[in-house]
Amino acid sequence: MGDMTNSDFYSKNQRNESSHGGEFGCTLEELRSLMELRSTEAVVKIKETYGDTEAICRRLKTSPIEGLPGTAPDLEKRKQIFGQNFIPPKKPKTFLQLVWEALQDVTLIILEIAAIISLGLSFYHPPGESQEGCATAQAGSEDEGEAEAGWIEGAAILLSVICVVLVTAFNDWSKEKQFRGLQSRIEQEQKFTVIRAGQVVQIPVAEIVVGDIAQIKYGDLLPADGLFIQGNDLKIDESSLTGESDQVRKSVDKDPMLLSGTHVMEGSGRMVVTAVGVNSQTGIIFTLLGAGGEEEEKKDKKGKMQDGTVDTSQSKAKQQDGAAAMEMQPLKSAEGGDADDKKKANMHKKEKSVLQGKLTKLAVQIGKAGLVMSAITVIILVLYFTVDTFVVNKKPWLPECTPVYVQYFVKFFIIGVTVLVVAVPEGLPLAVTISLAYSVKKMMKDNNLVRHLDACETMGNATAICSDKTGTLTTNRMTVVQAYLGDVHYKEIPDPSSINAKTMELLVNAIAINSAYTTKILPPEKEGALPRQVGNKTECGLLGFVLDLKQDYDAVRSQMPEEKLYKVYTFNSVRKSMSTVIKLPDESFRMYSKGASEIVLKKCCKILNGSGEPRVFRPRDRDEMVKKVIEPMACDGLRTICVAYRDFPSSPEPDWDNENDILNDLTCICVVGIEDPVRPEVPEAIRKCQRAGITVRMVTGDNINTARAIAIKCGIIHPGEDFLCLEGKEFNQRIRNEKGEIEQERIDKIWPKLRVLARSSPTDKHTLVKGIIDSTHTEQRQVVAVTGDGTNDGPALKKADVGFAMGIAGTDVAKEASDIILTDDNFSSIVKAVMWGRNVYDSISKFLQFQLTVNVVAVIVAFTGACITQDSPLKAVQMLWVNLIMDTFASLALATEPPTETLLLRKPYGRNKPLISRTMMKNILGHAVYQLTLIFTLLFVGEKMFEIDSGRNAPLHSPPSEHYTIIFNTFVMMQLFNEINARKIHGERNVFDGIFRNPIFCTIVLGTFAIQIVIVQFGGKPFSCSPLQLDQWMWCIFIGLGELVWGQVIATIPTSRLKFLKEAGRLTQKEEIPEEELNEDVEEIDHAERELRRGQILWFRGLNRIQTQIEVVNTFKSGASFQGALRRQSSVTSQSQDVANLSSPSHVSLSNALSSPTSLPPAAAGHPRREGVP
Repeated sequence: MGDMTNSDFYSKNQRNESSHGGEFGCTLEELRSLMELRSTEAVVKIKETYGDTEAICRRLKTSPIEGLPGTAPDLEKRKQIFGQNFIPPKKPKTFLQLVWEALQDVTLIILEIAAIISLGLSFYHPPGESQEGCATAQAGSEDEGEAEAGWIEGAAILLSVICVVLVTAFNDWSKEKQFRGLQSRIEQEQKFTVIRAGQVVQIPVAEIVVGDIAQIKYGDLLPADGLFIQGNDLKIDESSLTGESDQVRKSVDKDPMLLSGTHVMEGSGRMVVTAVGVNSQTGIIFTLLGAGGEEEEKKDKKGKMQDGTVDTSQSKAKQQDGAAAMEMQPLKSAEGGDADDKKKANMHKKEKSVLQGKLTKLAVQIGKAGLVMSAITVIILVLYFTVDTFVVNKKPWLPECTPVYVQYFVKFFIIGVTVLVVAVPEGLPLAVTISLAYSVKKMMKDNNLVRHLDACETMGNATAICSDKTGTLTTNRMTVVQAYLGDVHYKEIPDPSSINAKTMELLVNAIAINSAYTTKILPPEKEGALPRQVGNKTECGLLGFVLDLKQDYDAVRSQMPEEKLYKVYTFNSVRKSMSTVIKLPDESFRMYSKGASEIVLKKCCKILNGSGEPRVFRPRDRDEMVKKVIEPMACDGLRTICVAYRDFPSSPEPDWDNENDILNDLTCICVVGIEDPVRPEVPEAIRKCQRAGITVRMVTGDNINTARAIAIKCGIIHPGEDFLCLEGKEFNQRIRNEKGEIEQERIDKIWPKLRVLARSSPTDKHTLVKGIIDSTHTEQRQVVAVTGDGTNDGPALKKADVGFAMGIAGTDVAKEASDIILTDDNFSSIVKAVMWGRNVYDSISKFLQFQLTVNVVAVIVAFTGACITQDSPLKAVQMLWVNLIMDTFASLALATEPPTETLLLRKPYGRNKPLISRTMMKNILGHAVYQLTLIFTLLFVGEKMFEIDSGRNAPLHSPPSEHYTIIFNTFVMMQLFNEINARKIHGERNVFDGIFRNPIFCTIVLGTFAIQIVIVQFGGKPFSCSPLQLDQWMWCIFIGLGELVWGQVIATIPTSRLKFLKEAGRLTQKEEIPEEELNEDVEEIDHAERELRRGQILWFRGLNRIQTQIEVVNTFKSGASFQGALRRQSSVTSQSQDVANLSSPSHVSLSNALSSPTSLPPAAAGHPRREGVP
């Protein structure tokens, strides 16, 4: 199957095998080919070749019960022969590759070319140099060796370009490194339970070797391939490998094949590991995809050379796949892959983020404005020079003067490019990255492990949180506090002597045997601590009850080991109960059952009385019991669990598969009330959420009274308010029409008031989340966060804008579907995530406010200066330095502000709130006015004020003047002090508030100041600076300080008066844009950045599923059949569009295909709109 790609791997292993010929009874090859078979074929093959699974265990030198001996040499040998359980990730980009990518920036390339031309010309001394009459300003400029210094400017520009590139590359590199670190941390935290030397141990997934006996249970993500050796009721979801969504039932004699990357949906059992790492099924697919990637790159190049002619179908498939992935990623890919996939996902997922959408749009607008300005600057300079020289002064164009003129033109060109460089805010993406990366790092300390970068920022916009109850709002330490036993309702744990011996024995057996044997209560780690609960917490509560009754559950379990259990009906969300059948010594059967009390009691027809004898239990007795026992318990916020049993005769043996008959006619032993106390910090956290404009809803499987009691304790509902508490059943009746279909209008009537959804199934959770997200009931689209821990929460976690999985109680499936993992399972960590999310948004706004002020001022100064004095007062190198401080350093300084509690006092910004509010616009323009006034004053009357030579109209290559140095220095000082102003964006007065909590900010401001001193005093010719006197410095700093005072003046002006100020950087809803505008916009902004309509999402989801599968198929057989499959799958995209789009490597816009659900006429599809963000 991947023989080509893995050949070196095999040759190595072959050598090993020949030497270890007799070590193990099967080779890597044999096991690999065995694992490729499915169900019946596999069973036949095992029978023919090995006999049975036990025989395979013997050949692999392992025991199904004791496991591997676990000695180091043995494990090492297994790793050598069968490989390690580790799929090597793709190589990260090297630093040089990142440098090369940073160099691709257009403005930088233009600058480099200009600098090289300037360098070349400065070394070229034409013979006519001595002629004085070439150009107006030439005379008298070439004194003592200044001509030799002409190369400095070009060199300095090149140097600054190198600086910018290195900084960018370094940032990308550290981001990549952080991501890998995060990835490996997630992987290291994945542990799996195996049996070694008879002990059950948890080991990191990478340590698993062939021959290990692994224990698998509900919710696991299988880490390696293996054969099922023993277990109960195991059902597996293999959709990640096969695409079939039905759960596959596993059994030793029908289908024992367990494959890596598949999910255990119910049941438990043991398997013997037969293939790990690159030899497992997932590993094989990954190796193929890796190989596919390299081929794809070659193909891409070929495609470009042929200039869009149709390439082989393989490449088309790849490109189409890329297109779908591009469009698809924002919807959280349907199957989260592992490291490389996430890396890819992260690159494309960026489009989804609201913030990124707004920023891209803003950056494009600013860039266009800058381009226009710089073009005008160059044209004016060139025209002025030519008119002045050749028309006014009537100079002839002398051939020996040509280089001199060219040098002038290059100088003008450089000035133009510099204006462009300053205008383009390339610090924006950097600021976002730094801010997100910084937040992610810090959120680790707040117990949030962020898996998708943009989830952190989306969280700041959250308007609703749908939370689980157990473990998130409560401590998940279950203890039995009330019991109904032998006709008595005990309000606390009963005295063991008061309970009938027969009842006691039944109770202990029912609890000890009918619970997962992996659930235990261990002695506390420290003196005086509580006993440790391991495994399912509800079962721990019941086992704790047995211990409180001074009984021992271990003794019962050792008499009836797990292998002897006759049949187990495991717990799932449909049954809501668990039952275990055992064979008694007299060959008859007994079944113990436990589950939610209202469900199990319905199946009881007898109940044990005070003397341990069963008496009749009629429906009216049951209603009375519900009223007298269960409801009072539930109203105290207790979960009620009923424990029951039933005896069956030995012959005829019951039909165990007919569940409805088996789980009936039970005899109730007792009903217990289990308390799960609310976490002490939760009520405060929920209050913060409500103050911050976030609605918290509780979605739980518990009964409605328990749920309501806990919701009141948490403060989710306050008595006397207008709210709804529904059960899943009633919720479904209310939202479905007569045909049983869900209607959005019906959901809209319910969700605004719904606070508690009890007895809900995972599908209810998904329906609710989807209903809230799709609702158009409010003017802003709701942004929903969801917490989940169970396997069945996967769909809801994926559907939500931000999915939180529980780090401790969560199953691997839930973690895989989530965006953020709560490492302490605590609700208050979600509030921290909201705080960080809002902080990211504010940091970006602060940075924008600072950046745009500098941009506006620098562009206007360079432009007007050039037009009036033929030379920009700020030189190219100075501009680059300003660009460096304001882009890179400021983004570092402002993007790393720590969040404060005040962030939680405001309502969430909506999806279409502009990035730059009116207040910020007022600040930007206000400060620009101050800075421009002062700079122009200095430019035109500065020489009189300071009594120095004027720097205006200086000839080419003249020495730097003090006059222009003062202008440059003042400009930088004003930026430095304005950076402090930029720390507040909502018009607060105290800009110094909390400044010392951010050491990075202080360091950067002081550091920039120090470097500025060095540049001015010692920069000399490269920086066009002339050293300044102390009094001149004082004036520069004084003018800079004026910024702070001016900031207070601006804060006094009420924003409401300034109606004329425009806001900028808002995301327009797709519906609001008329069709014509869409066509013009289409090149600039990625489609996904406008909110994709939900209908399209499903379409893409389908497309993407198909493509993922096709890609694997395609790697095996490239051929034209693929096109046919794709066309069948997407009748929406008509044929001609398929061909036209697939040939192009840029990603494809499916916008026209989406605008009509039916197939398009060929004419419309013939001219697809292409789009790609530059």
